[in-house]
Amino acid sequence: MATPRPSVKFKRLRQRFGISAPKLAIKTHVAWYWRALAMIAALSISLAVAAWIYDAGRRIAGFHSNESIREIQSLRNDVIELDAELSKLRSVAGSGESSLLIERATQKQLSHHVKSLEMENAALKEDLAFFEGLMPASELGEEAGVKIDRLRIEPEGRAGEHRFRMLVVNYGGRQAKEFKGSLQLLIKVQQAGKDAIIAVPPESEPTPQRFRFEIKHFHRLEGAFSVPAGAHVKSVEARLLQDGVVRAKQSVTL
Repeated sequence: MATPRPSVKFKRLRQRFGISAPKLAIKTHVAWYWRALAMIAALSISLAVAAWIYDAGRRIAGFHSNESIREIQSLRNDVIELDAELSKLRSVAGSGESSLLIERATQKQLSHHVKSLEMENAALKEDLAFFEGLMPASELGEEAGVKIDRLRIEPEGRAGEHRFRMLVVNYGGRQAKEFKGSLQLLIKVQQAGKDAIIAVPPESEPTPQRFRFEIKHFHRLEGAFSVPAGAHVKSVEARLLQDGVVRAKQSVTL
């Protein structure tokens, strides 16, 4: 059975405008440039908030850029000041060390000089004591000729080094003839449990110039000799030679 045409129209009107009709949405029309401006403003605010949060976080964590720069510059200034102070201290220490070295060298030289003067003073005292007893001895009839008096052997600072000193007197009064001769030392040493004799100067070098001398009345002889390492000097005999003949001798035991 066909539906009347007016009924169909009425049913369509009810579906469109009745309760079952679709809902309508009313939207306000906004121009596109306003929408773009709103989006730009929103993005700007978001970026500003993000930057503020980031900066606040760096402040809280102690990583603020300006403060870090100032702190770094302050540390650099402190380092520069410390370097300058260290340079001054090094300069002062260097000058102080130089002064100390100079003072030590001067003290060492003075010590050697004092030691030399003490040795010379002791030798002069020995000579004076000998000369004080020389005239009475000659008046008592001392035999004419040369003699060795006050032979001394002293070790030096270095191992094996020794120094000798003696006084040679020509007993002959005012008419004494000049004595020309040479000095020879016979050194008795002990090394590795064995005894040996060392001649100074050696026989291969007879009467070198430094061991030759000439005297009228008296003469002081002094010098140095060395023995092999590890050798112990037991005694030393000094001889005065003239034309190969022993004219006087004296020995000392160490």
